[in-house]
Amino acid sequence: MRTVTADEPTIRGEQPPHRHRITVEDYHRMTEVGVLTPHARVELIEGEIVDLAPRNDAHRRVVMRLDALLLQAVGGQAIVLCQMPLRLGVDCEPEPDLAVVRARPDAQPSERPTGPDALVLIEVSDTTWHYDHDLKVPFYARHGVPEVWLFDLSRATAHFFRGLAEDHYTDETATDRPGLTFLPGLTDVAVDLSGLLPTA
Repeated sequence: MRTVTADEPTIRGEQPPHRHRITVEDYHRMTEVGVLTPHARVELIEGEIVDLAPRNDAHRRVVMRLDALLLQAVGGQAIVLCQMPLRLGVDCEPEPDLAVVRARPDAQPSERPTGPDALVLIEVSDTTWHYDHDLKVPFYARHGVPEVWLFDLSRATAHFFRGLAEDHYTDETATDRPGLTFLPGLTDVAVDLSGLLPTA
């Protein structure tokens, strides 16, 4: 019996199948024509539609608490978005759990924030650690997001990704006792994260 090696198609000069990636405009049209429902729990990551994990009570509590803390901290200096889409390029529209974006007086009401608007994106992970840490954090770096916070509820740990250099973060810190944390891009604005994570 002849063994077929993994690289044989390359040896024969064959091309692998082309993966068709959809654009943000395609993605929106799918909702307009009813292929996706307006309330579908999905996001567009580099041209591919990804189903979002169901939200459980622990996830909802932390997101709601963070939303309230951030709104109080930023005042009118920035805008806090809770589970709303953010456009990152022609084929990317993720839906982070929270985003702090620049306040733009010239923005139109229907205009969605883009990558350059972002100050920090926040993901709350319960059952989605590998997706958030291994895929979305590097993805955010590639699209120029200056800072990402990732709260791992299963391990009661907060991870902070900073020091964006080209397409990756040079500084990752983790703590099980997050406290007063300054928000990037804002003058002397900090949020107290004490008591946010679940305890044993």
